[in-house]
Amino acid sequence: MDNRYCLILAGGNGSRLWPVSRTTLPKQFMDFFGTGRTMLQHTYDRVARFIKPDHIYISTNVQYLPLVHQQLPQVDDEQILEEPVRRGTLASVAWGTVVIAKANPHANVFVTPADHVILNEDVYQEDILKALRFVQDRQGLLVTGIRPSRTETGYGYIQMDDRHEVEKDIYPVKSFTEKPNAEFAEMFIQEGDFLWNSGLFSFNVNVMLSNLFSLVPEYQVEIPRMMAEAEHASPTLVPEFFNSLPNRNVDVSILERSDQVYVQQGHFGWADMGTWASLYDDAPADAKGNVLLNTKAFLYDCADNIIRLPDGRTAVVKGLNDYVIAEEGEILMICPRKDVTAMRKMHIDTKFS
Repeated sequence: MDNRYCLILAGGNGSRLWPVSRTTLPKQFMDFFGTGRTMLQHTYDRVARFIKPDHIYISTNVQYLPLVHQQLPQVDDEQILEEPVRRGTLASVAWGTVVIAKANPHANVFVTPADHVILNEDVYQEDILKALRFVQDRQGLLVTGIRPSRTETGYGYIQMDDRHEVEKDIYPVKSFTEKPNAEFAEMFIQEGDFLWNSGLFSFNVNVMLSNLFSLVPEYQVEIPRMMAEAEHASPTLVPEFFNSLPNRNVDVSILERSDQVYVQQGHFGWADMGTWASLYDDAPADAKGNVLLNTKAFLYDCADNIIRLPDGRTAVVKGLNDYVIAEEGEILMICPRKDVTAMRKMHIDTKFS
């Protein structure tokens, strides 16, 4: 029996890439790089190389159901798990785990966000298949980490116990650190035993259900309710109890607290489409450090900018350094790269969300 499954998390609103990514059309449903496929479609295509299509589930907010159906028409309705409200990744993973466990009580699940860039898909397949074999044979949760290539304050870090390698490139976890400052990030790189937390992780459904039940008090009640719901209801129907679930992150609630967590060093080349800063750091640049994201531009005396305009628009820029230029719909943002976070916070109080 094939026990390999995947849960794609596609319910975020993508606000950190405002104004291009917005609540009405978040980044996972966009073709950022002009490839002809959206981030969600790329994620599905990548996973479908080694996991059966009927074993791939999509978790998304009810607002985005039409987008998921439009972009992945081959996915059966029973495999699209809708969420009426955003309750964090913990609720998404918990409900996905229960539904998959109903389909196969021996399932091993790979969880991936829908907005990652993977540079080497062959190695990615090898690493994730190894992760799924690992969690099948051990009572553990396995996070896939990436060797840092720079001082990065926008990612979480995982410290591996590299003196006790369990299998090649798999180690017990010593600690998690959420988005350190630059001084600590540089220290982590010098230490050599820290990996970026990619947000990719794998588990056997029974191990995850056990951790949910034991580590999150509210789920001691909710897990049995979820399992009862899954027995008689279609997963496409919104669970009545979903609104009452705590709004929590699976990393903080489970992975950072469980004593059954391991980390795998991935080798496939990875980038998170999380922020303009991470996009600038990971996307190809010209000789002067300018990054053009599927955008036509004429640049004069410009360096270290990142520009993303809609199709049919052309930028002509002179004398600008270290800026983000991003346009979508009725909004054009021109902002120093160092101030993008503050600019994003400003838009929350406007109608341009």
